Amino acid sequence: MQYCDMSYLLLFLPLVMLFYSLVTKEKRWIVLLVSSYLFFYLLSGKLLVYLVLSTFSIHHFGLWLHDVEQVGKKAMEEAAKEEKKRIRESMNKRKRNVLILGIFVQIGMLSLVKYLPFFCFNINQLFEFIGVNFRIKQYHFLAPIGISFYTLMALSYLIDVYRGKCIADKNLGRLALYLAFFPQIMEGPIARYHETALKLYEGEKLHYQTVCFGMQRILFGLLKKMVIADRLNIIVENIFSNYATYNGGILFLGIIFYTIELYMDFSGVMDVVIGSAEIFNIALPENFRQPFFSKSISDFWSRWHITLGTWFKEYIFYPISLSKGSKKMTSALRKKMGNHFGPLCAGSIALLCVWLLNGLWHGAGYHYIFFGIYHFTFILLGNVLEPLFLKFYQITKLNRESKSIHIVRILKTTVIVFFGELFFKAPTLRIGFIMFKRIFATFTFKSFTDGFILKLGLDGRDFIILGVTLFLLFLISILHEKNISLREEISKKPIYIRWLCYYVLLFYIIIFGAYGAGYIPVDPMYANF
Repeated sequence: MQYCDMSYLLLFLPLVMLFYSLVTKEKRWIVLLVSSYLFFYLLSGKLLVYLVLSTFSIHHFGLWLHDVEQVGKKAMEEAAKEEKKRIRESMNKRKRNVLILGIFVQIGMLSLVKYLPFFCFNINQLFEFIGVNFRIKQYHFLAPIGISFYTLMALSYLIDVYRGKCIADKNLGRLALYLAFFPQIMEGPIARYHETALKLYEGEKLHYQTVCFGMQRILFGLLKKMVIADRLNIIVENIFSNYATYNGGILFLGIIFYTIELYMDFSGVMDVVIGSAEIFNIALPENFRQPFFSKSISDFWSRWHITLGTWFKEYIFYPISLSKGSKKMTSALRKKMGNHFGPLCAGSIALLCVWLLNGLWHGAGYHYIFFGIYHFTFILLGNVLEPLFLKFYQITKLNRESKSIHIVRILKTTVIVFFGELFFKAPTLRIGFIMFKRIFATFTFKSFTDGFILKLGLDGRDFIILGVTLFLLFLISILHEKNISLREEISKKPIYIRWLCYYVLLFYIIIFGAYGAGYIPVDPMYANF
């Protein structure tokens, strides 16, 4: 069962809403928890045990951190003034050790199912290269859906408890619901404990407005997923599976279509997820903010998969860049290299760590690592060259904020993103480079005019549907970029206009959605990461 399946939309979600409405307020969180575990079981079967272990683990380590701090504070209250510093240092050391152990347990489970075969293979390759006659036996474990997402949520909870940003939750059920809430368990968004846990536990009753808004958001997500992403999947899989037979023009078209497919699939599922949560009056954090209006790669990644970027910034970038070693390096380099390049050097180390981990988070493969390094390189180049760009605009008297410059910067960023997604999609790094080379070596515009693209799996009708739908979504994105909420504007209209809009959207999806004969149902793409 997936978020865009009829079994979810017409059976599972309505049944959860029904039982949620029938029970008392105090028991509504139980309905959500049972539903979430049932949903996860339908996705991953017995692999549910990983989620249970993660939940018990963070509950235990969170309380352990709390107990260490309470014992330490009590000891400081009773100690002499000269002893307080020693007790505080001892307490902080114990808390740090507990946190490290808790992180090790979470990362250990994730690594066991996702990264162990990759690391074992590479170690064996190294042994073979240096002539060591020893091989590590490779074990393969099935990975439960969503483990990469809920592991980051579990880690954020432990770290926030350690930092004192939230209090360790004694209620195991509330913590379990935070981690397993069914709309977000498969693909996120990656919520922090303080953002959803308490609200989920309150059990607020269903409201007409939140139910309507939630269903609107679900329909909007289905439009992206079923009309565009699932339709484009046919041509994308054809091109990437037979890359050696197509010229550079077709391959370039393939990476454009894949980027659109990935965005429409992931952001569409996020709309369904956020809409499902909104029905229960739960505000999940937004994960996208018109990324293809970005003027730089840094700007792009502040708009795409926002909660993942925020997580890495909060728990990787800042701890490294604000560490004592980084501060000393920054101070020393600032004196030698100035206020721009000095801090940039130390910050770049933290940025490199973020993007290496970002690549690995998506999967165990060199093409994912390269994907991370690729974006790190362009972000670093943008930071390094910023003073030159400023001088260029001063000398040429060009207005950097003009619309024409904005369009040029947006197009430049989009092309960089296209080639990044090539390596992201390619089965291996080697195939990614082969396709990259073929795009430039065999590129021809004839591919776009000779009708060959109509032989790749989609006909003229499909391309018309894609073009019209993408244009409509582009107009909606412009409104959102101007902070105009279309659904809030529609909600102000008379009831017959509102429901006319809803029915038009619903029947548009029913008529033009990619399903039935000739279409293969496509699982949400980010669920695989």
